[in-house]
Amino acid sequence: MRSVDLIQKKRDGGELTASELVFLIDGYSRGDIPDYQLSAWAMAVYFRGMTPKETAALTLAMANSGDQVDLGPISGIKVDKHSTGGVGDKTTLILAPLVASVGIPVAKMSGRGLGHTGGTIDKLESIEGFRTELSREKFMNQVNEIGLSVIGQSGNLAPADKKLYALRDVTATVESIPLIASSVMSKKIAAGADAIVLDVKTGSGAFMKTLEASEQLALAMVNIGTEVGRNTAAVISDMDQPLGFAIGNALEVQESIETLKGNGPEDLTELCLTLGAHMVVLGGKAESVEEAKQLLKVQISSGAALAKFKAFISAQGGDASIVDNPALLPKAPIVLEVQAKTAGFVNAIEAEQLGIAAMLLGAGRATKDSIIDYAVGVVLRKKVGDAVEAGDTLALLHVREADESVKEVSERVLNAFDIQAEKAEPRALLLSVITAEGIKRYS
Repeated sequence: MRSVDLIQKKRDGGELTASELVFLIDGYSRGDIPDYQLSAWAMAVYFRGMTPKETAALTLAMANSGDQVDLGPISGIKVDKHSTGGVGDKTTLILAPLVASVGIPVAKMSGRGLGHTGGTIDKLESIEGFRTELSREKFMNQVNEIGLSVIGQSGNLAPADKKLYALRDVTATVESIPLIASSVMSKKIAAGADAIVLDVKTGSGAFMKTLEASEQLALAMVNIGTEVGRNTAAVISDMDQPLGFAIGNALEVQESIETLKGNGPEDLTELCLTLGAHMVVLGGKAESVEEAKQLLKVQISSGAALAKFKAFISAQGGDASIVDNPALLPKAPIVLEVQAKTAGFVNAIEAEQLGIAAMLLGAGRATKDSIIDYAVGVVLRKKVGDAVEAGDTLALLHVREADESVKEVSERVLNAFDIQAEKAEPRALLLSVITAEGIKRYS
């Protein structure tokens, strides 16, 4: 078997076999296949695409390139959740205790953020004492004892994907749906979950800007899960404006606590109930999404989900008193208002610009070596559809120092709000659901 023959086969629109894809991925991982050959193959995939069977085989080849997490010692059906990322996306902080509170084990490995705000692990580390590095034994035991653990990605999960992504990043082959789908799913499969729920974002603040492209990515990932024997479902959700109001690590933890208390923003609550309901169905605790959603609402209103969050924080060494007293979370010394200059209605909000603004304040990483400030960030006071008078507060900046750089951030935030004389109807939050049966739009 020769690399050049496989490159030519894909260039000409052929379908590679599982053994041929293993040959390419294993050879590249070992260094036997050079960058220039695999980049040629990736470009051929970019233009020719891959069949569902090919994409699944590529995913398994990358998942098998490193460690495989065996969650067998954990009782029950383990359901994982993955988001393609967004501004103000703190759903894991809410979903993990919420779903665990109905008896579905949540054994999750999450990552840190690069760009925008921090990842789930950064947000959890804004809680004093919280440990995100646990031994495999402690991780498993904690899930069996309280039903929940979230730790940083450890070991050597899907190293071939990491190497291939770095190559795609510098060869203009990132924007390939089969390559994106296999990249995401290789890590999810290596992490050992029995079932997977995907939150695929679409819109200005998402990687996929259109609904159609987001649906195709979601369908590709669901097809991979189905091909490799993992029950998988995906929900397409809007990212044309930030999710909830808070953007920033400790600020998002506080908003998550309010949501678990039943006082969270409407959009964040709706998305968490929907994603959680799909997790509950795949976990075998409800027959339908609607039944599961009602079950989760009870867990919030009864305080069971919040109690699970407290137990989770305590089990991993964190100060659980922040749940009852969020003022104990890291707090920025200065809060500045960003005020509207004109009256009208918020027609649109550029979510990505607000994410960048939060990063510039220190809430995210410009490079992998950047140090995150857990306290800083942006809190919205207006969302799409809201009426605005000149001088009204559009957002609050939580900052360390009111210097010249903060003035630039303030201008960026102000410019992210599109205010028009006529009121525009906000786009629906939930757009599509994708299962093995196909794509179903909510409206």
